[in-house]
Amino acid sequence: MRKLLTPFALVLAVATTMVAQSNIQFLTTTGRQPYEIKADYPYDIPIRNSANDTLNTADIFVKNDQPTVLLFWLTTCAPCRLELAAVAKKYEQWQQERPFNLYAISIDWPRNEEQFVTRVQQGNWPFPAYHDFNRDFGKIMPGNLNGLPQVFILNKEGEIVHHKKKYRPGDEDQLFDWIKAL
Repeated sequence: MRKLLTPFALVLAVATTMVAQSNIQFLTTTGRQPYEIKADYPYDIPIRNSANDTLNTADIFVKNDQPTVLLFWLTTCAPCRLELAAVAKKYEQWQQERPFNLYAISIDWPRNEEQFVTRVQQGNWPFPAYHDFNRDFGKIMPGNLNGLPQVFILNKEGEIVHHKKKYRPGDEDQLFDWIKAL
């Protein structure tokens, strides 16, 4: 007797197949010029910093012997602000105990560029923050970044080893426990 795949197993199988592809082609949110995104870390996604410089994740994300945290957020998300503040408060202490890479990535719409810049300046975080102005990460990350904040922890090979949605006070300590375990 053949077993049918559960809906979860089916979605997981399809997502795994999609992520296993080496390149995925997308249009920008403005509908101009198709481009490809490398579906594995450090990806190949255009992003902006708070100085409005357009950079590429393939050039700035570091693949080294340290874990990497990708923290996805929105300027309008109150739990995102709480999580960013909690992580910022402990970040330097954590770095002394167990160095790791951390990138805070806003997936706000391009029209919210000014709010992104303001939030980063007000936050004065000790880690880099970027704006995924084409919202490309939502096209390649598991779950399409539905529901924020979301945190992905990648091992030194760039493989996702932990994923968490939403934020409750104290979650930042669990995040660091995951980092230390790598």
